[in-house]
Amino acid sequence: MKLTIERAALLRALAHVQSVVERRTTIPILSNLRLEAGDGRLGVTATDMDLAVVEKVAAEVAQDGVTTAAAHMLYDIVRKLPEGAQVDLDSTVVADHLTLECGSAKFSLPSLPAEEFPALAEGEFTHEFVLPGANLRRLIDKTRFAISTEETRYYLNGIYLHAVETDEGPLLRAVATDGHRLSRIDVPLPDGAKDMPGVIVPRKTVGELRKLIDEVEGEIAASVSQTKVRFAFDETVLTSKLIDGTFPEYERVIPANNDKVLEIDGKRFTEAVDRVATISTEKTRSVKLALSKGRLVISANSPDSGSASEELEASYDAADLQIGFNSRYLLDASGQVGGEHIRFVISDSVSPTVMRDTGDSAALYVLMPMRV
Repeated sequence: MKLTIERAALLRALAHVQSVVERRTTIPILSNLRLEAGDGRLGVTATDMDLAVVEKVAAEVAQDGVTTAAAHMLYDIVRKLPEGAQVDLDSTVVADHLTLECGSAKFSLPSLPAEEFPALAEGEFTHEFVLPGANLRRLIDKTRFAISTEETRYYLNGIYLHAVETDEGPLLRAVATDGHRLSRIDVPLPDGAKDMPGVIVPRKTVGELRKLIDEVEGEIAASVSQTKVRFAFDETVLTSKLIDGTFPEYERVIPANNDKVLEIDGKRFTEAVDRVATISTEKTRSVKLALSKGRLVISANSPDSGSASEELEASYDAADLQIGFNSRYLLDASGQVGGEHIRFVISDSVSPTVMRDTGDSAALYVLMPMRV
């Protein structure tokens, strides 16, 4: 393999794929990227055996070929090269090594045989559809904060993506929950997704995908089977195994008969919770909401740090009520509110509370209260 490539193009590709590579792995080849030159492009592949990302970039290819190189080392080197430089990559000079030259700088990096690099078998995708990049970002951004990190409940360690029939018509829905809070968001159902199986996209895949699609303005091609999912856009393809488990019947935890409605300015509420929570203990992060007609008092107490409270005007005319929440969970959900006001629909101090963005009817959040 022998080629010349712009430093900026190479750096962008490496930045997109290198975070897939685990820094600690017992399989040496998984620390490497697969580099394949041909047809005027360089293909860069990273995998951890569960997730693979391939990105292709334009290059002046003098000799087709394939090699591997340590992912994080190569990324660090290219990141430190001068802007606007041309980078020469050559695997023909020294056996089992990749030579990198840029101006007067020269590096020789050990390579492992490309045939050892594992391929993530894709299998047959049963459903294929296309959705706007903005819709996929929305599905991820509105839900991923609620993904569980508890490994024993592995079936909650991702976003549940599935098609649903509603009164508004067919929708593509994303749901995430960790047992303490739940987030649900809908977007229009793309053609071809109607009968897709419900799939759980793993947390790491969600994070990598979100970084890759951050600036994608066009459409993203999605392919789904019972065991894998693939997203393709521009010159990038991400393929991932799915979580092999059954997502819980989440609709059962979304209350339908809550009768107390609190509506409040979203920005002021978020800022007040953030201020008051400074006092709350690191372990519980709890804050108390005291509701009475026309007002809300947010407070926190800590044996070590003292106490804090802040009063806000609010739209509320039901019976007085006190309810506690984990402040972090409140802030995570309120941070997704794009409208001017947040609406809480509450039953009592121990039952799940529904939280909505008044400017976004497709988003719904459920929070479990805590004793304070």
